[in-house]
Amino acid sequence: MTGAARVVCSPVGGTVTALADVPDPVFSQAMVGPGIAVEPRDGHADAVSPIDGTLTTVHAHAFVVAGDDGAAVLVHLGIDTVKQQGEGFTLHVVKGERVRAGQPVVGWDPAAVRAAGYAPIVPVIALDAQQEALRAAETGTEVAVGDELLTWND
Repeated sequence: MTGAARVVCSPVGGTVTALADVPDPVFSQAMVGPGIAVEPRDGHADAVSPIDGTLTTVHAHAFVVAGDDGAAVLVHLGIDTVKQQGEGFTLHVVKGERVRAGQPVVGWDPAAVRAAGYAPIVPVIALDAQQEALRAAETGTEVAVGDELLTWND
């Protein structure tokens, strides 16, 4: 996709946070890929698909959506939340399902994640992207579910 930018929408509402501030080196050091994070608001909410595409990976705490052009986005709901073994998360989709940007994927409550002893921050990673290809929303700004979070050019 040359010339046009992919728009990656925020899967959750909250405060835009630098990936470097995520309390997990796998994300903060961009080992999985470049991106941005959102410190979510408390209260039960649905995390939504950030792009149109197909769900290639679906776990209670994380999912990957691949666009028709092959570009994929990872959304990870909290840090170490895999240890919750799905407790407190409600899947609305299945692997292989086509989704639209803004479609609910997982129901969760960031306050419950925090109460369980985990950080509810949500890394949003542009898989197989180069850092220089991304333009992210300004850190410290508030985003609503579905607001533009990243643009991604090849």
